[in-house]
Amino acid sequence: MSTTHHPAHDTRSEAAAKDPWELPDVSGLVVGVLGGTGPQGKGLAYRLAKAGQKVIIGSRAADRAEAVAEALGLGIEGADNSGAARRSDVVIVAVPWDGHRATLEALREELAGKLVVDCVNPLGFDKKGAYALKPEEGSAAEQAAALLPGSRVTAAFHHLSAVLLQDPAIDRIDTDVMVLGEDRADVETVRALAGRIPGIRGVHAGRLRNTHQVESLVANLISVNHRYKAHAGLRVTDV
Repeated sequence: MSTTHHPAHDTRSEAAAKDPWELPDVSGLVVGVLGGTGPQGKGLAYRLAKAGQKVIIGSRAADRAEAVAEALGLGIEGADNSGAARRSDVVIVAVPWDGHRATLEALREELAGKLVVDCVNPLGFDKKGAYALKPEEGSAAEQAAALLPGSRVTAAFHHLSAVLLQDPAIDRIDTDVMVLGEDRADVETVRALAGRIPGIRGVHAGRLRNTHQVESLVANLISVNHRYKAHAGLRVTDV
């Protein structure tokens, strides 16, 4: 008895669907860290370089960046913010909130065409502790997107403890990184970068319009850390 062959049903002849959790290989990307001499920037630079990433830290003063890079080792280089932005494929913005706008305005040309990862938390402090600020644009990341129309802006690395990042005695950092952005490929790239750090997982957390609450949550973590004498992070369950 003859049978009819249905190619559409022959899964062996079809390319396997892409695993939705498969992330790109980012090992060859050069990562620049603006504000790389501050606690958060220095910690991120150290962890990414330790994982094998090529890292260039930037500062307003090149000599300061070079001194910090030499102290960190791991092949990290230092440059002024302009040089770090120009020489990098992915640029992490880790500058203080009060210098965020001016820094990005000055680097619009150098950051054009780059994948920019904003990790700045707009916070205020008074005698009651830390509290969230809401920029006119909605969030620091949305401000970055407005200032850098030629760049691909994402948001990530908000909730990492600078103390843990910089501690060479700690091999793993048990936390998730919320990654937000408009382009799925860019989000996956940043998730993959986060995953280079042992213990850390990048989790897709929506579009840039949802960044304000992610940035604001840092004020709550500061309260947690103060109360429990800890370096709290976040884990997202069931994903």
